[in-house]
Amino acid sequence: MAQFFTIHPDNPQARLIREAAKIVAGGGVIVYPTDSCYALGCALGNKRAMERILEIRQIDLKHHLTLVCADLSALANYARVDNSQYRLLKSATPGSYTFILQATKEVPRRTLHPKRSTIGLRVPDHQVALALLEELQEPILSCTLMLPGDEEPLVDPYEIRERLENMVDLVIDGGWCGTEATTVVDMTDGVSLVRQGKGDVALFGL
Repeated sequence: MAQFFTIHPDNPQARLIREAAKIVAGGGVIVYPTDSCYALGCALGNKRAMERILEIRQIDLKHHLTLVCADLSALANYARVDNSQYRLLKSATPGSYTFILQATKEVPRRTLHPKRSTIGLRVPDHQVALALLEELQEPILSCTLMLPGDEEPLVDPYEIRERLENMVDLVIDGGWCGTEATTVVDMTDGVSLVRQGKGDVALFGL
């Protein structure tokens, strides 16, 4: 049965953040808040935890998973970024954007899009997510918490616990996150819009 932590969205309790990070580092799958929606997350290096997320969502890796990073310098460790891309990323992070980029060798191949060797990356603007990333000192492998058959992401932590209590190890109640997913921008060949979401595309001239 999943544990349930209520963590303040603006002033996260350090003790609960440490406990949440231990669960992730120990191979757990968690639900945590971001600046766009609640997300499923696990440690980058844990294959079984990643497979559990794919099973919950009933997707394969043709649906990009996302590496949620603490800051732009962390993101640059996991993606090939040239100077012009870096300037665009700097203007849009932290924020409600997911960027599709070519992965570096730091990213396990099993997490990549099977044909393109690409990965989604983002830097969230949410204190709970950022505190968790700081405690972990590595990205969280994530995807939006949208269950099969649902038309919108789950928003109520108590409903999330009820529906996922036997499928995840921890649900973090971080308050209201909204239902609008990130804007997805593909930067592998120029800049193109994959999905319009919460982030403003005007930053990219789209």
